[in-house]
Amino acid sequence: MSENHHENYENMTERQKNRTIWSVITASSLGTLIEWYDFYIFGSLAIVLATKFFPADNPTAAFLSTLATFAAGFVVRPFGALFFGRLGDIIGRKYTFLVTLLIMGFSTFLIGCIPGYETIGFMAPVLVLILRLLQGLALGGEYGGAATYVAEYAQPHRRGYWTSWIQTTATAGLFISLIVILITKNTLSAAEFDSWGWRVPFWISILMVGVSYFIRKNMKESPLFAKAKSEGKTSKNPLKESFGNKFNFKFVLLALFGAAMGQGVIWYTGQFYAMSFLQKVMNIDSMQVDYLMATALLMGTPFFVFFGWLSDKIGRKAIMMTGMLVAILAYRPIYDSMYKSVNIEAKTVVNDGIKETRTAAIHKDIASDSLITFHKETTFTDGTFMKKDSIVHWSAAGPVMKDGKAEEPKITKSITLNNDTRWYLVFLVFIQVIFVTMVYGPIAAFLVEMFPVRIRYTSMSLPYHIGNGVFGGLLPAVATYLVTQGKDAGHPTWYLEGLWYPIGVAAVCLIIGLFYLKNKNNNIHD
Repeated sequence: MSENHHENYENMTERQKNRTIWSVITASSLGTLIEWYDFYIFGSLAIVLATKFFPADNPTAAFLSTLATFAAGFVVRPFGALFFGRLGDIIGRKYTFLVTLLIMGFSTFLIGCIPGYETIGFMAPVLVLILRLLQGLALGGEYGGAATYVAEYAQPHRRGYWTSWIQTTATAGLFISLIVILITKNTLSAAEFDSWGWRVPFWISILMVGVSYFIRKNMKESPLFAKAKSEGKTSKNPLKESFGNKFNFKFVLLALFGAAMGQGVIWYTGQFYAMSFLQKVMNIDSMQVDYLMATALLMGTPFFVFFGWLSDKIGRKAIMMTGMLVAILAYRPIYDSMYKSVNIEAKTVVNDGIKETRTAAIHKDIASDSLITFHKETTFTDGTFMKKDSIVHWSAAGPVMKDGKAEEPKITKSITLNNDTRWYLVFLVFIQVIFVTMVYGPIAAFLVEMFPVRIRYTSMSLPYHIGNGVFGGLLPAVATYLVTQGKDAGHPTWYLEGLWYPIGVAAVCLIIGLFYLKNKNNNIHD
């Protein structure tokens, strides 16, 4: 890319620059949105995928294994940041995130093609894990490229506003994944969705990736990188300059432990853990959870842009630190209110509101044994409805014994909420999304401004993806484990135990950020 591109951009009027940056944002955001969609389809369908790719004899272990596989995609993101960040600082922003888009799209499509555990055994989870790792590597290179690309087109005094549009893509990707799942569920019968319909959201992504690829292919390189390249000022070894230089490495660590780490756990608490909590801890019907989450995300998404715009006026630090502080103080009261809003024990059953049936089926592994399902439906006076299945393993000699006692039945519950409770939970999730927008809206501009053009892609990508990929990505699995441990130990508020992880990480980040981050936005590296 010649220096003429940079000079032409500099000579544009303000209106022309705005028109150009809107086209840049559209192309960058569309691709990034699709990559987030691809990444989060897996998380949105975690409960279903646990039954398809893992052994079915232990549902809790299968779900935790699915979350661990989901988390693996996050943990590998820093390696993608290093690999693709280096390419982006040497070759250019545009071509690097064209490659990441294709890797992500094909990996997602192939997950939808893998046969289930019952067909190919342990090869199923192995193949899923490999494709999740490829997704994580691709996303590690995607976000830094898109954020850097937009920031280098943006006017310095409006950088928070323009980059905040990229910030909406993660939540929008999750939102669209939920919508696609809901449409698929509503189009197919429950049996069809369980059999093969869950694959459809994975297959659809290949069409969106194709459209985005052709849009991105026609984009030009960013003017700041084009200028640096034409002047011979790009880095020959971005990794060494980013992490081998003590001065720059100090800023990498500060970006991670003073901002990205706390932002990561708040992002995943307010969206993914909230969804997992509603489904697994509160036992709310999964389709109702999808509607609830989609509504809260739709209401909250505009605030990414608002707080990005506000960060141009009052600084990035004040908004991000306030978001962390409020989240730390509010999480336990919010989740306590969420859990207690669906208190079945305090509700009154309508007259003749209990229906009980019993069915039996041959055990799939032991032909002489049966699985007896006790099905119970309960309707309450406030409109709440609960389905409960208790499955007992029964042999020819009677109930199957374990350690001298009858084996514990496997119990599954599904609660359908009334309108008042549903909207109350939408409000509580929406509040959490506001915390997310406060820490996430300004952070792209914050990270971009910490590092010079020649090593920006590499330097900003690593702390972002460690903060989000490692600290944030591990949250669902760690929090679910803590809740399970608390319940097994008989802790009275076992359902809140998972929150200690995001609260602890965010608190450490808040302290470091308050003392060591600068108050003013930094534009000196342009």
